[in-house]
Formats: sequence, C-alpha cells, structure tokens
Amino acid sequence: MSNPQRLEHQMTDKGFVPVYTTAVVEQPWDSYTAIDHAVWGDLYRRQREILVDRACDEFLAAQDAMGMGESAIPKFSELNRMLQKKTGWTLVGVEGLLPELTFFEHLANRRFPVTWWIRKPEQLDYLSEPDLFHDLFGHVPLLMIPVFADYMQAYGCGGVKAHGIGPEALAQLTRLYWYTVEFGLIRTSRGLRIYGSGIVSSKGESIHCLESPAPNRIGFDLARVMRTRYRIDTYQKTYFVIDGFDQLMRATEPDFRPLYAELALQDSIPAGDVQPGDTVFNRGTGEGWLADGDV
Repeated sequence: MSNPQRLEHQMTDKGFVPVYTTAVVEQPWDSYTAIDHAVWGDLYRRQREILVDRACDEFLAAQDAMGMGESAIPKFSELNRMLQKKTGWTLVGVEGLLPELTFFEHLANRRFPVTWWIRKPEQLDYLSEPDLFHDLFGHVPLLMIPVFADYMQAYGCGGVKAHGIGPEALAQLTRLYWYTVEFGLIRTSRGLRIYGSGIVSSKGESIHCLESPAPNRIGFDLARVMRTRYRIDTYQKTYFVIDGFDQLMRATEPDFRPLYAELALQDSIPAGDVQPGDTVFNRGTGEGWLADGDV
C-alpha cells in the first residue's frame, strides 16, 4: 500500500476548489510528528475547556469513554475496538473529502471516514475542509450512542437513495446533515447544549452558537430543515434544536420520496430567516415561543 496523501482544497483563479478522493488508507500513526501531536493536544485542551457547560453531557461522556486525551493523536485501531463492541461502527482512514455517493455508502455500512492528517499550527482557528481533529474529536464520540449511531446509518442509506433521485433531493438531504450532525443543538434541563461536530470542534462557533444574539435557534422540523439554505464561509445564522437524539431517528424512519416531491413545490428558505410557525428558543434559558406572522 502506498503512503497516504494529504489532499486539501486547491487555490485556482476561481478561488479554492475542493479535491475529492475515494481512497481508504491505514492511519500512518508512526508517521505523525511531534508537531502533529502538539496540534492535537492544543486543540483538545482548548475545546474541552470551552465545552464545559456548552456541550451536551452525552458527547462529553462518550468522548471520555473512548479514552481520548491530549497527550497524543488517538489510534483508529484502538477506538475501533470500542466502537465495534458498542455500536458496530468502524473508522476508516481517508485522504480528504469523499464524493457524496462514496460517503453515503460508508455510512450505510456503519463505516465512518476519518481524515488521517491533522491541520498545521497556523491553521488552529480555521481550516476550509475537515481534518483529523474535526472528524475524530467532533464526530466520532456520538457514534458510541446507539440511537445516534443508528441515525447516522439511516442517513447514509437515505443518501444512497437521494443520490439516485436527483440533485434537488440530494441538496435537501445535505441540509439535514448540515443542521444536525454538523451544527445541531439539543435542548436539555439546563438549557441549550451543543452536539454538532462542526460546533464542538470550533472555538469560535462553540461560543457564537449559544452566546451571540445574532443567530436564530429554531425547533427541529424535518421539512423546515430540508428547505433551509446554509453558508459554509461564516458562523451559522440559524441553528436547529432537537429535543433528543431519538427525535432524529424517528425523523429518518419514513420514506423521503413523498417529502422530496412536496419540497420540490416549495421555495427554499434563506439562512437566518424566521418563518411564521417556527419555535424560536431563548439562547440563555432554552425556553421557546412560537413565531407569528410579523417576523
């Protein structure tokens, strides 16, 4: 097997262009440098401090149960033993962004792709694509929770189907992943908490999503989520709030084909808009109220 490559966005005269790969690689753990381990440690310490009273208890408990720590980059092989025993998932090493269908097929078969390389020290605060820290620190812990692990597999199966239906269905399903797996909030007895990987792995977004008055925090509704556009180059203008992980699983149980047909007749909703009938949550208390026709 050849040495794995580090594939990142390429700069062209049209800006950054994503580079895709389908390769599955072994984690080259012995090749990580002292700088790589230091970057992991710096990011791990910083995020765990920020996530106190911000991340949901389930995420933090799952991460602790996996034995992740700041001393060194975790080994996929060791994490896999725990994951396979707990929920039947396996981590597979990848070189960078995967084509959509390849990604869906991995999830449908309870395989989670993890980028093998970690960002450079000068990229601590921002990286344009997922790296090992985002994937491993942000995504993997929730795969220890059976209902969330089932949701991820159901999403992958749905993605394979959507890929065969067409680009509109695929765009709508992608919004579901974005607003749940990547940027989801959950309501708890102690207020709103973070579970989305794009938030828990980001210093700035971890603070912005709960403490800034700017974004809307709206109750989860499947059709509403799948109509809502998003931005990848700024903090989110809207976050969707679930009542529990079982709500996600129930949402993915029905066949989405009738929903895709219904959504095809409706306009998409700009990121940041509040619609009449939305449940809007207070950022501090987690209390919600129904938006009326004056929004």
